[in-house]
Amino acid sequence: MTALAVPFAGIAFQNPIILASGTAAYGRELHDIVDLEQLGGLVTKAVSLAPRLGANAPRVSDFPGGMINAIGLANPGVDVVRDVELPWLAVTLSRAKVLVNVVGNAAEDFADVIARLEASAGVAGYELNVSCPNVKAGGMEFGADREVLRALISRARAATRRPIVIKLSPTLADLAGTAQVAADAGADALTLTNTLPGLVIDVETRRPRIGFGSGGVSGPPLLPVGVLATWRVSRAVQVPIIGLGGVSRGEHALQYIMAGATLVGVGTAGMVDPRAPERIVSELAHWCARHGVSSLASVRGTLEWPS
Repeated sequence: MTALAVPFAGIAFQNPIILASGTAAYGRELHDIVDLEQLGGLVTKAVSLAPRLGANAPRVSDFPGGMINAIGLANPGVDVVRDVELPWLAVTLSRAKVLVNVVGNAAEDFADVIARLEASAGVAGYELNVSCPNVKAGGMEFGADREVLRALISRARAATRRPIVIKLSPTLADLAGTAQVAADAGADALTLTNTLPGLVIDVETRRPRIGFGSGGVSGPPLLPVGVLATWRVSRAVQVPIIGLGGVSRGEHALQYIMAGATLVGVGTAGMVDPRAPERIVSELAHWCARHGVSSLASVRGTLEWPS
């Protein structure tokens, strides 16, 4: 076992660096560019019951220091993912782990997607994006209604023995409290956090830069937001955390780990430079060697707060 190996919700990851959902599709698109087997794993693009066309183009726009996007959870639907994408991942990856990101229009959709994927090989667990809107209940985020969240997780828990990771929004009024609700309801782990809502305007056309209008802000601005969310939630719950937001260097990953994260997701940085995740793994290994760290577990949660 190397210094970078970490256990996460019963899964053995060779290192803590994973590709965040929505940035690596289903892995196939990056196969000739990134050595996925050098990473801890990847979280797939969203999977819903029925195919989703997604938001109008343009879907992505950069701005100084970051990126805004509104993809609209576009995906081919669970049956195509089960029959085409997951079999490819199962035969292609032997060391890197795969978490499937699950979305829905109603609380029961999450369990239904999981049920259709349960027989698939190569799936280590599921990440449930409860930041998406509950269309059936008027559009409020699933994670914003604790009773809905409890029911959603309970149904999902009954549908699988694999680990369930709940992805929460940084805009929740009481993020730590909602995280505790998720853990009590049966979540094995948490992802902190999703993008922040934002708007970028083209001043020449006086229109939004992306087709949907507003979108999710990602990239460097999210680093301090995600690290703080990770630290706060790690002090409130006992389940492991995937820290996510603004990671482009090994130092950033270490901030999340010191704040309490077990795994660290790389998103926007990997879209800018597809080799960034591999570089971050190397930077982590060099840092551990320089500091005589034989296990990242000895680093996790070691942030010293000012007295």
